[in-house]
Amino acid sequence: MEALLSAFLAAVLAEIGDKTQWLALALGLHFRRSLPVLAGIALAALGNSAIAATAGAYIAPMLTREAATLLLALALLSAAAGALWRQKRPDPVDGWKLGAFASSALAFFILELGDKTQFLTFAIATRTASPILTAAGATAGVVVSSAVAIGLGAAFEKAMPVRGLRLAAGILFLLPGLIAVLIALRLI
Repeated sequence: MEALLSAFLAAVLAEIGDKTQWLALALGLHFRRSLPVLAGIALAALGNSAIAATAGAYIAPMLTREAATLLLALALLSAAAGALWRQKRPDPVDGWKLGAFASSALAFFILELGDKTQFLTFAIATRTASPILTAAGATAGVVVSSAVAIGLGAAFEKAMPVRGLRLAAGILFLLPGLIAVLIALRLI
């Protein structure tokens, strides 16, 4: 259960105001069909989360507890930097012809590949015994974050204090990241 909850919370926080959340908004506004867009995003998020969690589970036995903690610290600090750094919105999706589901799945999969959410999922999977729950939690977090953007539509920027939420998320990643570094290096 720890894997599910920690991956879910990490994904929700990492996606706040991220380029993938802006992409979800753009796709929702362009296609005006929330369910196929969200289904495509869910499929892409599941694919990315499964890749990360599987890789994390594979590498976990090769790491010492301190190394896995240091990896998690790096992922948290990377997510903090990503949250504190202003995100550029993705290019418009006006000319896309694949349809709501396929466009959403393909674009989201590509944009999320190697993203901080995938790195966090990988790092969490190295520290837990359940890559399936880790992938499920991360997928759910990405879908919830995207659903908020799609649901609010054009009012997203006005309704969500994105700048303040990103600052809060950055701090929420930074503090445990620094503590994890100290623990991994056995300084506390």
